[in-house]
Amino acid sequence: MATNSTPTARRRRLGAELRKLRERAGITATEAAVLLGGNQARISNIEAGRYGVSADRVRALSRHYACTDRRLVEALAAMTGERRSGWWEEYRDDLPGNLLDLAELEHHGTALRAATTCTLPDLLQTVDHAREALARGVPELSPPETERRLSFRIRRQDVVFRTEAVPYRVVIHEAALHMGLGGSRVAGPQLRHLLAMSERETISLRVIPFASGGQPGAGQPITYVQGSVAQLDTVHLEQAHGLAQLDTDALLRTYRQLLNRLESLALDVRATRELLRSLMATHA
Repeated sequence: MATNSTPTARRRRLGAELRKLRERAGITATEAAVLLGGNQARISNIEAGRYGVSADRVRALSRHYACTDRRLVEALAAMTGERRSGWWEEYRDDLPGNLLDLAELEHHGTALRAATTCTLPDLLQTVDHAREALARGVPELSPPETERRLSFRIRRQDVVFRTEAVPYRVVIHEAALHMGLGGSRVAGPQLRHLLAMSERETISLRVIPFASGGQPGAGQPITYVQGSVAQLDTVHLEQAHGLAQLDTDALLRTYRQLLNRLESLALDVRATRELLRSLMATHA
């Protein structure tokens, strides 16, 4: 099968998981190639995401690697079925690869969790709020670049609006609600939008109040994307120096614990809505 110069996030993740299974079994890439009747380069390309691989080949490799976790094997096999490029590929020449990966992860995720401290989650921003936020980024974007990123951000929001919306649990620190980005013209509609989104059945929106005191973690925006099995979860972090995606078992456990802790500090849904309504009155 021909190589792909820009393998998708799912293909890279599939390859990485197959490599983990091979290494746990104590099998070298050369030995794996012999088992499949191929060569070491082919195994390396599959594991790097440069070559596609069929569902049957995934199952065969899993048998060779003595993997008995059938749910994981079938989840990996299901990752081979994509034949069409996602909408995010339209932005391949304009945006960082990790940002496109996030859109792909969100699209295929079975559930999403998020936490923010001084910003609002991308998936819950109005167009005007998102434009203001992007215009204040560092390094500064040109107006055309801002509009391109704005278009991308709004298209990502389809995952919470589509017919089979991805369940979304998000905690926002109260500090983010007081930023007033763009003044009342922008902040008021944004607060009303948050309230409306909190009433959707597939969204759980809760606020961590100032009264909770300090909170754990570094405060950077966190997006946790659940896969069809826990081993395929991914953490997406927004950091000052760029974007990072984590998927090791230890780090996934750490971020699940962190999100659980943040949720334990948050108001319940009803109290969150009352807080949003009180803040909306200040921007009337």
